[in-house]
Amino acid sequence: MTRSTTELPVTNADVRIARYAAAAIALSVAEAAIPLPLPGVKPGLGNIITLVVLARWGWREAAWVALLRVFAASLVLGQFLAPGFFLSLSGALISLVVLALAQHLPKRWFGPVSHSVLAAFGHFAGQILIARLWLVPHDGIFYLVPVFALAAVVFGTVNGLVADYLLRHSPPRATSSN
Repeated sequence: MTRSTTELPVTNADVRIARYAAAAIALSVAEAAIPLPLPGVKPGLGNIITLVVLARWGWREAAWVALLRVFAASLVLGQFLAPGFFLSLSGALISLVVLALAQHLPKRWFGPVSHSVLAAFGHFAGQILIARLWLVPHDGIFYLVPVFALAAVVFGTVNGLVADYLLRHSPPRATSSN
């Protein structure tokens, strides 16, 4: 029998996505060690990397980084296919849709900080939606909206400021040769 091998070419973009995803995964795993005052209220440190990738390389690569982060971090933390995984995945998907739309807003007024706050609200909306439809089938879940909204503003602003700092103080984007 003939051996068959399939070789996939590795592009510069693949390596770049893997490096950024590794950084986002590391931040997400480190964040899991931070004690939380309320379940589901997390700073979202891995999203800083997604914002940097969005600004430097575009939405497609940011989506790869965000989704790889959700899947890999859930595997590392032992939460794959648990309710927390689905909450994180729904939040990531909605925030990616929000970021795709936010990219078309005027860059003069909308940058990493506003993108981060908008994405944080998208993430929280996705989580509330899944929690309401699946985990807590009661309208009482909506009493948490002000808490999550405040967290989205605070953590979205801080993460956006950190992403903006990284964008301003790191070397400019190198051209891709793939």
